[in-house]
Amino acid sequence: MGWVGRLFDARDTLARILLLDLSGIGYLVVGVHGRPGPTGTQWALAVPAFLLALLCHRRPLLNLLLQSALLAAAFPLVDDVMINQVGASWALLELTMRATRPRTIWLGAGLLAAVDLTNLIGEPVRTALTGLFGLAVTVCLPLLLGLVVRTTRELSRQAEERAEADRRRRESESRAARADERGAIARELHDVLAHHVASMVLRVGVARHVLPDLDPRVGEVFDDVHATGTAALTDLRRLVAVLRDPDGVRGDAALTAIEPSALPAALGAAVDRARQAGVVVEADVDPAVGALDAVRGQAVLRLTQEALTNVAKHAGAEARAQLTVSVEDGAVHWAVSDDGRGAAPAGVPSGGGHGIVGMRERVEVLGGRLEAGPTGSGWRVRTVLPAAGPAPDTPRPRAGAPEPA
Repeated sequence: MGWVGRLFDARDTLARILLLDLSGIGYLVVGVHGRPGPTGTQWALAVPAFLLALLCHRRPLLNLLLQSALLAAAFPLVDDVMINQVGASWALLELTMRATRPRTIWLGAGLLAAVDLTNLIGEPVRTALTGLFGLAVTVCLPLLLGLVVRTTRELSRQAEERAEADRRRRESESRAARADERGAIARELHDVLAHHVASMVLRVGVARHVLPDLDPRVGEVFDDVHATGTAALTDLRRLVAVLRDPDGVRGDAALTAIEPSALPAALGAAVDRARQAGVVVEADVDPAVGALDAVRGQAVLRLTQEALTNVAKHAGAEARAQLTVSVEDGAVHWAVSDDGRGAAPAGVPSGGGHGIVGMRERVEVLGGRLEAGPTGSGWRVRTVLPAAGPAPDTPRPRAGAPEPA
């Protein structure tokens, strides 16, 4: 019955009344075969009915009262009351569909039935019975159709409410599941990883103080390891805070994204850290990166840190690396390559980590594609981050390509 609700939509009341008036005018002008044309009295009763229906299309109760009054006047004055009868019945239909209280509907139906019954006063019994059956068409039919439309609308509204309630329930369950997952990750980070990092930082600090006569270069290494561990511990604590209460730290830019103006300096710090690890890094960073949005700026920084860390782990100390970051037509072109000719440190595993996987996921979220693979004797990682906007779908890279940790 959905088409019924659309046909009698409350927004289309004026259009329905206009079509009804045009039909009434056609009935009067064309007439019924075998009957004479309309009299002046019929026009005098029909024209007000047409105009009142248009003027009162948003006030169905008033329209029903006026149309019923015209119908009551038409009974003793004209023989053909079709126009006024249809006008009153249609007014009852509109009232039934739109009334806010059921009592109004039944009072309107009773009023129209009473007006129709006045025409039967003084008529023979057979004629009176025929008129009573006629109420089924003039009163009961518009009343029934209006109630069907009301019921259809109510069922549709209830279905929409149930669908909305189900959607909210699913969202609530999803948020609860994500919160539980974040809580579990936060506990693991805090109880396992943060604990070990804190122990490492403490031991390095103790070693630095109990060995006062160290070679200055060894002391610099100790200081760098201690500073790196302290920074890592701070980042872990911030990450745990984000996982446990995302809303509570949303305003902290340090936890979410780097300020665009600070990106060149942050990239420089990442390069300096790689150089301290023994990697010879040549950096070509476009100053325009300082105008990037925070999300892509954060991605460029994390990609650079991960790529240079991989160079130090796999290409080894004294390897030569090239960092290139440029902005062309709003898109960020980023690449890190190395010659693979450094002395690989002992004890570093050959692969199996998730560095490239994480980099690829970060790039794909922004609509780009990460390319990683050997080049000559070394390794190269590069990507293009599209200009800020809706991220297009990107194909997954070929499976099976070798990846560093």
